[in-house]
Amino acid sequence: MTTPNCYACGQEARLDGLPLSERIALDRHWRVAHAFGTALPGWLVLLPRRHVTAVHELTDAEAATLGMWQVRLSRALHEVTGCVKTYVAQFAELEGFGHVHFHVMPRMAELSEDLRGPRVFELLRRPAPQQVTPDLMDKIAGSLHARLMC
Repeated sequence: MTTPNCYACGQEARLDGLPLSERIALDRHWRVAHAFGTALPGWLVLLPRRHVTAVHELTDAEAATLGMWQVRLSRALHEVTGCVKTYVAQFAELEGFGHVHFHVMPRMAELSEDLRGPRVFELLRRPAPQQVTPDLMDKIAGSLHARLMC
């Protein structure tokens, strides 16, 4: 089920036409995309494939695979980016983005102290010239896809 005026549902509705960065990996319940508008290469978003606005609305089947996906994405990011750890966060509060989604972000060793922890979200507020390019997103997506869909 998709909902009008929901960005995630709109993307799901046109899944076959999306670039690889919007469908890095998927199963019956979840889809993985590279975040857009970020200055952090490898910033992933894990989304339920149906419209859900709160974690307590996840089905038992969705919940059963949520942790597995978070760990698999963290491992794949470690392999692809060399990150020392990953951050995982879920808010779904921004207008048009109320669809539950989990941010899975690589924390690189060289990430400055002023951007660590929840301050990493400052990397979503960078000007366009600092943002990850679509070409780099697709390159990262290809590497992650190869590890996740084997």
